[in-house]
This record gives sequence, structure tokens and C-alpha cells, in this order.
Amino acid sequence: MIHSTHNSTPLTQLSEEENLFYTTVRQFAEETIAPQVRAMDDEQQFVAGLVAQLTGLGLMGIEVPEEQGGAGGSFFDAVLAIEAISTVDPAVAVLVDVHNTLVINALRRWATQAQQQDWLPKLAAGTVGAYALSEAGSGSDAFALQTRAETFAGGFRLNGRKLWISNAREAGLFIVFATLDPAAGYRGITAFLVEKGTAGFTVGRKEDKLGIRASSTCELIFDGCEIPQENLLGELGKGYKIAIETLNEGRIGIGAQMLGLAEGAWGHAARYARERRQFGKPIAEFQAVQFTLAEMATDIEAAKLMVYNAARLKDAGQPYVREAAMTKYLASMVAERVASQCVEVFGGNGFVRDYPAEKYYRDAKVGKIYEGTSNMQLATIAKQVLGR
Repeated sequence: MIHSTHNSTPLTQLSEEENLFYTTVRQFAEETIAPQVRAMDDEQQFVAGLVAQLTGLGLMGIEVPEEQGGAGGSFFDAVLAIEAISTVDPAVAVLVDVHNTLVINALRRWATQAQQQDWLPKLAAGTVGAYALSEAGSGSDAFALQTRAETFAGGFRLNGRKLWISNAREAGLFIVFATLDPAAGYRGITAFLVEKGTAGFTVGRKEDKLGIRASSTCELIFDGCEIPQENLLGELGKGYKIAIETLNEGRIGIGAQMLGLAEGAWGHAARYARERRQFGKPIAEFQAVQFTLAEMATDIEAAKLMVYNAARLKDAGQPYVREAAMTKYLASMVAERVASQCVEVFGGNGFVRDYPAEKYYRDAKVGKIYEGTSNMQLATIAKQVLGR
């Protein structure tokens, strides 16, 4: 897989290698994923062999070092891949996003050398990763989680339930957050590596969602699930730090997903406007439609600037918490607005499932919800800009 080099080019201008990588992934999405989008959405599952195809292109180990079987790429490369896939199907992009920006990033930063040697090659080779933080009573208030971890002679025993876990049905490895001591608040939260098939661990029902329906979002059930000591991720009581810092990176990935979604919706709207004729001419010749498309394009460019800037800051080792929150907040708004305008350009055809507009609209809504709601992003931004 080709990965990027970074230079001082303008934010939305890609280097030759970056452009080649983006183009390669975009071509794969259009040729391989696009014909399956409607069926996957209807059946609420990925087509057989999709993970293997993503793996073959190097998209399941973008930042995994080459000596561990990965592509040896950058975080910016992951962002480009998520954007490119999202132009065709944001549901598939979720799989790549969570796997790379949350799971692999967490392992690269906090896993022991032995854990990295064990798991990073497997993840790069197609074992899917999932990130289990949310619960029924702890969404935005993530650290109110109730899943318990108890120590015993051989390691840890987990009891509790997780909810809204992306990639749950496909995953072979789960990063699970549980508390060793509820009275300690966030200081009791600890992260663990749990393998699929571990006794006492069950993947529950899949949610029947509004959008990104092919992406599995399931409940996880832990009933006396015993894991060995070596499956502790990071330090005891430091799970909150892993969660916060990983989600800061993940929000840039969601920004890239929403950016790609908006670009895909715009592309369909522009093509339809050139083809659809009313009053004897294409509707693209009417100023009202032209202005709508121009407004959509302007919103997309603004979102792209923010996504690319945040990703480049992260790769450069510069502070990016504020930019990540701003990116997710703006890009999710842009995606929803552009997808809505796409439906309007399609008119009545935008409201039926025979055309792609309605799916982009359904898929866009989750951008304001997962990996931190818009209100939570505003809270983070306010704290950053006000210095509190």
C-alpha cells in the first residue's frame, strides 16, 4: 500500500503520493463497494468477503508498521481512506474508521510490546477491532459506566453490558472499558483486551438503525467473563486517559467520514442536475439550482480544510484537541445540510429508495451523535477557547 509523505503544501492540496493513495481507494470504493451498497443497506450486513478485500488493499492496518504486516502509513492516510470510502458508503467507512483510528491507535500508544507483537499483525491481516465504551446509562457521560472488573488470581473477571458498539458482529478483538471501583469515579476505569469467543462474553442483538445500516452496532454482554492479566491494556485506573485521548483522534476520523459523505452527495446532486430536464433544459441551468450546488461545494471545502488541518496537526505532534472537536462539529453539520440539499435537488426522486440521495441523508444524522454528540464537542471547544 502506498502511504504519504508530508510537506508544506496547502491544506486541501495533496502530495503526489497522497493523491495516488486517495484515488486508489476511491476507485476501489466506486468499482467494488458501490454495486453492493443498496443490498448491504437492505440486508443490514456487509457483503461476504468485504473485510478480506479491504485487507488486501492495506486498509485494515494503515498505521501498523510494515514489519508487523501493516502499511506503515500515517494518520492522515487513514483519514484519506475514510473520506474516500465514505463518498460511496459511510457504513463501510465506519468499519475502517473504528478499526484504525480507535483500536489500532490505542494499541500502538498503550499496548505492551508483547501485546503489539501479538495483535497488530492480526489486525492488519483482517481481524476486525471494536471499541466498547458506551452503555445504556453512560453515553455522553461515558465515565458513569457500570461494567465491573474484579481481580482474581488469574486476572480479571468482567460483568456488565455495553451498548451501541460498532463493528461488534465482525470483530475478533474488543477494547473494553470497565471500572474496578465505582466509588473511585473515573479513576477506577480500566481498559482490557477481550477476544471474541472468550467464555462469559456474548455479542447481543444488532440495532435496527436509521442509517449506516450495514455497519453492525450491537450490545455486548459480560457474564463472569474471565480474561488473563496480560490482557490489561495500559495501567490500572488509567482507562479514562486511553478513552479520552483515543476519542480525540477518532473525532477527526468521523469528520473525514462526514466530509466524504457530503462529497458523495454533492457528486450525485451535480450529476442529476445536469441530467434532469424541466421546462426544456437541464435543471443545472436554473440559477436557484446553481446556487444550491455552489453553497454545498463551499460547505464541503470548509469541512475539508478543518479535517485535513486537524489530521496534519495530529501527525505533526501538535496540539489538536480543539481542532478535532471543531472538525467533528462542523463536518457533521455540513454532511447533514449537504445531504438534505441533495435530496431537494433530486426532488421527488430524492425521497425514494431507487435513488442514492435518501441514503446519504439517513447516514448523515449519526455524525452529530456518535463519538461525542455535537453538544459535547461544543463543551470541549468552549473549554479550549476560554482556557478553562
